[in-house]
Amino acid sequence: MNNDTLLVHFCLSDVPVPQAPQHINNCPPATRIFHGRQAILQKMHQYFKREARMQDIFLLHGLGGAGKTQIGLKFIKESASIFTDIFLIDSSTITTIETGLKNIATTKGVGDSSQSALQWLKSKPEEWLLFFDNADDPKMDLNKYFPQCDHGNIIITSRNPGLCVYAGSHSAVSDIETSDAIDLLLRSAAQATTDPNKAVAAEIVKVLCYLPLAIVQAGAFISKSGRLNGYLALYATNKTRLLSQKPAQSHDSYAWTVYTTWQISFDQLSQQAKTFLQLCSFLHYQGISEDIFRNAAGYKFGPSSPSKEELKMPLDVLSKFLDPSGIWDPLCFLDVTSEIQAYSLITFYSEQNLFSVHPLVHDWTRGTVPDAGQHCCMVAIAGMSLAGLSDTDMAAAGPQMMPHIELLMRGNFNIVPDFRHEYGKAYVWAGELEKAKQLLMAVLEHRRNTLGVHHLDTLEAMHRMASIYSRLGNFQEAEALGVRVLNKRRDVLGETHPDTLESTGNLATILSLMGRLREAEALNLEVLERRRQTLGETHPTTLTIMSNLAVTYNRLGSLQEAQALELKVLERRRKILGHNHPDTLLSMANLAATYNRLGRFREAEVLEVAVLQQRKSSLGENHPDTMRTMNNLAVTYYKLDRLQEAENLGSVVLEKDRSILGANHPHTLLTMGNLAMTYNKLGRFLEAETLLVDALKKQTDALGNNHPETLRMQSKLGSTSNKLERWQEAEDLLVSALEKQKDLLSANHPHLIETMQSLADTYTKLGKLKEAEDLNEALKRLEV
Repeated sequence: MNNDTLLVHFCLSDVPVPQAPQHINNCPPATRIFHGRQAILQKMHQYFKREARMQDIFLLHGLGGAGKTQIGLKFIKESASIFTDIFLIDSSTITTIETGLKNIATTKGVGDSSQSALQWLKSKPEEWLLFFDNADDPKMDLNKYFPQCDHGNIIITSRNPGLCVYAGSHSAVSDIETSDAIDLLLRSAAQATTDPNKAVAAEIVKVLCYLPLAIVQAGAFISKSGRLNGYLALYATNKTRLLSQKPAQSHDSYAWTVYTTWQISFDQLSQQAKTFLQLCSFLHYQGISEDIFRNAAGYKFGPSSPSKEELKMPLDVLSKFLDPSGIWDPLCFLDVTSEIQAYSLITFYSEQNLFSVHPLVHDWTRGTVPDAGQHCCMVAIAGMSLAGLSDTDMAAAGPQMMPHIELLMRGNFNIVPDFRHEYGKAYVWAGELEKAKQLLMAVLEHRRNTLGVHHLDTLEAMHRMASIYSRLGNFQEAEALGVRVLNKRRDVLGETHPDTLESTGNLATILSLMGRLREAEALNLEVLERRRQTLGETHPTTLTIMSNLAVTYNRLGSLQEAQALELKVLERRRKILGHNHPDTLLSMANLAATYNRLGRFREAEVLEVAVLQQRKSSLGENHPDTMRTMNNLAVTYYKLDRLQEAENLGSVVLEKDRSILGANHPHTLLTMGNLAMTYNKLGRFLEAETLLVDALKKQTDALGNNHPETLRMQSKLGSTSNKLERWQEAEDLLVSALEKQKDLLSANHPHLIETMQSLADTYTKLGKLKEAEDLNEALKRLEV
């Protein structure tokens, strides 16, 4: 079939009238199984119906196989009556465009060249429509083939979003809605639309990521084999064959399969663009940023770093994005990513400043890599990128990096210790503490063996491990390691070195969590004074120490001091870091906890709701920091007597704590104690008792008999025994707790007051009225 026959198929009326103008529509109909896309079609109808004194151009752009041509054909079928002539032009090459325009000129009897056709269209101020289909070549200047006039209509389909510069309106064509995808699959597979078939189809289209061409190909295979229920099992082991297989029976004239349509685009890319896209296939398909590669290009080699020879491949890749002086060149990066975007193989989201790759393209691209070299290269680039980040930077970059790190780690490659250390830091930020522990233990062992126990990199790994032990609730191990690191850093670096002060602050935090609050206070004050002298009042490190000291004051019951510090830190962090920075959110959460103890529950709720919303957005529902905020908010609801909300939220947190942190983690036990108190207020005393007995045993095993949190749990159990009218059990528990709390806590500490109130109530029930009166008088003096 020659080009003329392919491109121009005239639909003339059955009885042509010689005197009337000849109406031309050489467009085939849309496929018979066309479904959905109503939002795009509606947008097109509204655009072309508007009254405008200019040429109307509409662009449909998107990935190959997304169904751009079919949308254009469907629109033309629905709107044919508003156009005087409709011309379909195959725009895949300059030759096919010029042939299509020549056919217009010949048909209209105005010449035999493309210029003749353009001149004729320019001279006809009518509602003609040019449909430039498959204008995918980004090097082609399509404007040369537009009639240069202020009338007429043009539709373009292209993989190149850059053609938006010509369009008065455009639509990105991507995946279809779930219900439309299910209908498309069942129609193309010639399967009945029964509920069981819809359920199976829903699973299939989900795996195919709702891409129309992939769905149609799957439908063609199913119609041939009759195996709707068995398709997913076949797909799991034969994905490449199924997505590369051209159906014998088709619903339209599209010549390519899913994989061949992308291969054609991939083959047009420069080698640098191909390599970049292949590297991206080992990252998560969403949230790819320039920062990953820019930070890696600034990697600094250290004593424990891999050698330049070991990093030859990543260094070669990154060097292509540097200017002659070795500085990152953003224009070079833009050139490469723009080249890939021109074929819609990658999409850029300007609001987030991030790239994404369609999941099927992402998976297909990985299949173009012949060996594991590029996976190893991307593992190294990610490690190099993380190495330049401080803890504060990691807090900001963590949400973006963690999905990539998770994917890269699945390769089970022998990652060099230096990069294991960086990945471990990222897992700490993400709350994946067991994974962090495994990585950093291996790093610590390697550095001890290769660098020695006094090397600064070894001490850094020890410091990280102490922090992880603390977060895991392994306080004895944390203290032992923290003391060793501090002593070694003092010997090697001196008392006032920043790393020594960092270890001092870390040990203070560990001691605070262990309930040794006066020791923690003394260490924090020492570090704070030195940080103020060397860094100033507003430095982020100084603010961190101030924040830690405020938490210690809170635990000591020195609530006014805690509030004053927290307000100061929060104000400075908002100004320096912004309202949504993780450190700012931590300050808000700490201040809310202090407000709670001060009885300012409404103010606490406002802060906690804001923190929870932001942490859910940035960290996810299951991050430990998010769960802590949920637990704190549940406590605030309890204090506000919004008991059903408190129970609902507390139950959710407890389930998450048990599954993510474990049944014995300090945070899990804290949640159990808080939920038990809600049960008490709801009159569900036996449920409260069950939780508290379990929590107290585990807390005693983990923290010992004299830890403030153990004593608080004991006090809560005593209060519950009161509710159950087990007065003697209550007295024994509360007297024991109160004696120890008096030694550990300030006289007006909220936990001490709670125990005194419960014990006074118990004495009254036991008829020990003198003891009850003495306690109540002591409580009155505290109120004054």
